[in-house]
Amino acid sequence: MSIPFGSRKSCVVSLLATTALITPFLTPATALADEAASAATAAESSDAESDQGGLGDIVVTATRTSESVQKVPISMQALASAKLDERQVKGLSDFSTLLPSVSIAGLGPGRQTPYFRGIVPAGGSYASVGYYLDDIPIAGTGLPDIHVYDIERIEALSGPQGTLYGAGSLAGTIRFISKKPEIGQFAFGYDVEGNKYGDGAFGGQLESYINVPVSDTMAIRAMGYYRRDGGYVDNKPNNGTFTNGTSSTLSLGDDNPATSYTLDNSNIAKDDYNPIYEYGGRVQLLWEPAPDWEIKPELTAQRQIAYGYFGYDPRVGDLEVHDYDLTRQDDKWYQAQLAIHGHIGDWDLVSATGYYQRKVHLRNDYTYYTVTYDGFGPGYENYLQFFDASGCSGTGSSYHCTTLINPQQYYEGWTKDKQFTQELRLSTPKSWPFDITAGGFYQYRKQETNSDYAIHGLDTIAGYTMAGGGDTNYPDGYGVPVEYGGTMVLGSPAVKRDAFYLSERDNTWKDKAIFAEGHYNITPTLKITGGIRYFWTEFATVGFSGVMASAKSTSTSLYVPTGEFGCPVPLPDERLQCLNTNVTASDQVGRYKEDGETHKIAVDWQFSPTKMVYFNYSTGFRPGGFNRPLRIRGVGIAAAPAYESETLTNFELGVKTTWNNIFRFNAAVYYETWDNIQYSVVISGTQGAGMTGNAGKAKVKGVEYDADLKLGKVTISSSGAYNDAALSGNFCNFAVDTSSLEISQLSSCTVGETFGSPAVAQVAAVDGTRLPRQPKFKGTTSIRYDTQIGDMDAYLQGAALYQTGATQNLNVYNNNLLVCPDEADVRTTACSTPGFVTFDFSAGIKKDNWHLDVFFQNAFDRRGPLTMNTFCSITFCSGSSRTFPVKPQFMGIKFGQKF
Repeated sequence: MSIPFGSRKSCVVSLLATTALITPFLTPATALADEAASAATAAESSDAESDQGGLGDIVVTATRTSESVQKVPISMQALASAKLDERQVKGLSDFSTLLPSVSIAGLGPGRQTPYFRGIVPAGGSYASVGYYLDDIPIAGTGLPDIHVYDIERIEALSGPQGTLYGAGSLAGTIRFISKKPEIGQFAFGYDVEGNKYGDGAFGGQLESYINVPVSDTMAIRAMGYYRRDGGYVDNKPNNGTFTNGTSSTLSLGDDNPATSYTLDNSNIAKDDYNPIYEYGGRVQLLWEPAPDWEIKPELTAQRQIAYGYFGYDPRVGDLEVHDYDLTRQDDKWYQAQLAIHGHIGDWDLVSATGYYQRKVHLRNDYTYYTVTYDGFGPGYENYLQFFDASGCSGTGSSYHCTTLINPQQYYEGWTKDKQFTQELRLSTPKSWPFDITAGGFYQYRKQETNSDYAIHGLDTIAGYTMAGGGDTNYPDGYGVPVEYGGTMVLGSPAVKRDAFYLSERDNTWKDKAIFAEGHYNITPTLKITGGIRYFWTEFATVGFSGVMASAKSTSTSLYVPTGEFGCPVPLPDERLQCLNTNVTASDQVGRYKEDGETHKIAVDWQFSPTKMVYFNYSTGFRPGGFNRPLRIRGVGIAAAPAYESETLTNFELGVKTTWNNIFRFNAAVYYETWDNIQYSVVISGTQGAGMTGNAGKAKVKGVEYDADLKLGKVTISSSGAYNDAALSGNFCNFAVDTSSLEISQLSSCTVGETFGSPAVAQVAAVDGTRLPRQPKFKGTTSIRYDTQIGDMDAYLQGAALYQTGATQNLNVYNNNLLVCPDEADVRTTACSTPGFVTFDFSAGIKKDNWHLDVFFQNAFDRRGPLTMNTFCSITFCSGSSRTFPVKPQFMGIKFGQKF
């Protein structure tokens, strides 16, 4: 591949260092705890059972040991390779539809975040769901879209998994388990696919893998692919109007007839404007240097370029939008791993080392910010009226400008994320009457963000109209410098490049933990499991965020080259030369530290060889973080306290049963309490600036199930989840104490009451409000018929995906502005998006080493809404919101061979 990623030196050094540490202990051993071998044996057993007409089994490693999914005393689903192929799963948005307890929110590929059981964070910097590729976590939100090919299975673990998986697994964990190299066997395969979105564009995909035995103790496996998804959203010409039918001519904040600009997107309007171009691969080496020892280096890399938004504006039309500037994300990432597994005597040892790097370059159309400023009227001319230097004439007192540039805003961001992870696990000998897995975990993460909220050509303008100056001294003062009696301020308000508002920041996280989990058989059929994890977390942030006036501030912004307060603009090209993160610290660094523990206990009773009942009590955590001080208008700089960890406690009762190897039924009922919820709020007087606080509690009650029935040639599969998730008590708002200049939560609050000027509601979110983004019920059912046509195997399959509606925001008024705007001013309960049902159909034939499949997803082209988003504050931008639907009608044909 030719993905131009950065230096891998630090990754290689780290991997070699771990190898040097472990290799001296390589000694022959007789213990038999080989995860890969167990998985392979189970897979063979599964295939054999299926061929004989029964249900197969899936071996998972959710508890860090290989065992049947039917023996694991937690609620989880495992999507095996065959299921992923059958349902045409390519990435996160595809497989999340097959996981009833999982919902996703985001803006498209590489910009999505998964959630479990309605636990949708409303603030904070950590994710609530662990996201693993093999043994290494990928931290953060807006996750990379890992391509699903040559994948053994995907495991989805519901509920807190903090004991074994740590800080990012508050509500659940998703694990991608890749297929491993096989020693002594050559294998090669490929799949080629052509597809099309219903009324959208054509696309296609080419995938291939190869497994090469190098020697009796070594093998290499590699996978590569190229994918092009045709678009399905149309960017339509606006024809001089907004979606509500009013003129798209902006007044630019005043009544001056010389200051107007008409928004016109005809030069970029096109159908199917959101295609995806993607390529990547993975290469793995398996080396067995001694009996019962494995060394497995692995490198996965992808690049994905996605154009446009994947949501639409129903006010424009079905799968249609009005965009006025380019939206494009170029997402490049790689992850290197080194897994060492073996035995020291009878002890089982695993070392997992990983290095991950991701670079994202994002362009977004932010024209609706400009539209919002224009709607505010007089006083915002300095956000809208910028004079083109080419339209100026004269000198001195005769200097005069007449031409304004296009005031449309756009966003451009560059994000670099680097993560190093090391985990060591040691398990007791299998001959012991109990087993314990203990270990240590370390992760260092650094994220560098550079965000420009910009206007094309802003850095080269001659000047701009001062705030409130649009209707002052017109026409004599229009375009005339202030020093000569006019209303034009000479120079540019650009902070750096074209950025009207700039944010550049370095964030670092350090997470350390020690953990242990053990099992003891009280009787041959009754087992108890206990686990605990102690953690230490550190967070630091430094950088600048603000407009030109923020940079020039002599009270908050430190100019690093001189050590003085007040930064000259435009800022230097070098990053982090102007800092305003934490005026209370001499180095402007905001810091947060925390330590604590999380634990679990489970009891399972295997009351028959194929039937189990279990109870699981577990806890999870999501670390807190730092809030920067906020400038309060007319008051001063107020200290915002740090926010602490939020916790989740889970009580779960479940059953896992198999009946005569033709019927499998698993179910769990659970009750979860979510405490100290991290919640982002805007503080009155900060002109839109916000902070995260610990606001209150919520509770979740639910049921999950999955079932399979095999009757000869017919297999019926179903899974579903019911979640009743709501706030437990009012979320009181946060306010500034003007005497102490400290921000804190109101000690009490009443629905309908306000405080401050302008008035702010005392209650930020009301007791009993549904947690957003998660439908109350979500499920899927499929029916598959396997048969033969001549000497060919054949199948027909139909599947239904169904879910009820979901709310979109914890604040009832904001939610209703999005979902039911006509009722927002009168309705006191939250509206939900409509529920929906979609149907998928597929068929295929197989003979010898080849197969041919056709598929038809969302066959009746239902427009099921998943989430809704706005470009700015819901209060101001709800009229231009976008609805992100389930994948529209999608059809294709796929041919493949295996050798």
